[in-house]
Amino acid sequence: MENKFINRYRTFCNCLNNLKKSQNADPEQDFVLEGTIQNFNLTFDISWKVMKDILVKKLEITNFALGSPREVLQTAFTNRLIDDDRWVEMLKIRNQLAHDYDGSLAENVFQKIVETYIILFERFRDENKKFYENWDMDEMHFE
Repeated sequence: MENKFINRYRTFCNCLNNLKKSQNADPEQDFVLEGTIQNFNLTFDISWKVMKDILVKKLEITNFALGSPREVLQTAFTNRLIDDDRWVEMLKIRNQLAHDYDGSLAENVFQKIVETYIILFERFRDENKKFYENWDMDEMHFE
């Protein structure tokens, strides 16, 4: 089970590294906007699952709805895994993007993703890597 815990965190770090490529990309170029949105969704989805892993496996907190991203975010905030209420905003954006059929929302949130949300993901990664201290962190390349 420990391997799944570590692999999910590694996947989160890899997704974040992929998302960070959008910081230097032109959203007007083919597939940049779509790729950014896809990477944002993946990074967000894996991040709340990493939070759930930490809450349940490391902090042994189980009195919340395990399958609900909103509940996980609220419990993570209460237990100081995250410290910014913009995580709930990210959840709302992620949910809205699932129904953004013409791409207009994607165009509107691109800058917020690359300027704000990436920083929140990085802060979560950096402040919670202590839960993975038995794992060789040198294997991960944080940019």
